[in-house]
Amino acid sequence: MHSTQTQRPFRSIALLLAGLALAGCSSTVTKQEYPTTRSGDAQTGYTQSDQRRELIAVARSLLGTPYRYGGSDPGGFDCSGLVQYAHGKAGIRVPRTTGQQWRHASRLNRDHLLPGDLVFFRLSGNKSNHVGIYEGRGVFIHAPSSGKRVSRASLDNPYWRDRLIGSRSFL
Repeated sequence: MHSTQTQRPFRSIALLLAGLALAGCSSTVTKQEYPTTRSGDAQTGYTQSDQRRELIAVARSLLGTPYRYGGSDPGGFDCSGLVQYAHGKAGIRVPRTTGQQWRHASRLNRDHLLPGDLVFFRLSGNKSNHVGIYEGRGVFIHAPSSGKRVSRASLDNPYWRDRLIGSRSFL
């Protein structure tokens, strides 16, 4: 066999693989199709919506705001008040309490978190009683508790990891 004839099958395979790779690049990326993980959001090719960007920008701007039980404005926030306020500034209506937010938001797989999604925790009892806004790269923004301020926390922190009960989204 000629060396040219030997190379033809390899060229055909290479062209086929290149074509398949290019076809994959043209597909649209959606939340369900593009998984991320708690330890990192390698979102190559993922484009955040304007609402997600706005929501995260608002949440970041509130870092350092004091915790206030029942608070839902920049004078002070509790966890669900922070979620409701930040979503509202991004043009998204969200219920006021953690329980209502859990019930009305769309269910997500924890491994598919995107910035702006919500993470819910069980701190005591048998129901969701804390919520934060997922910022990305395994970090969420929340209003932790009395005497503290709106801050960031890691989902890899054993305290939060052990209490995480699910993720949901209004986006």
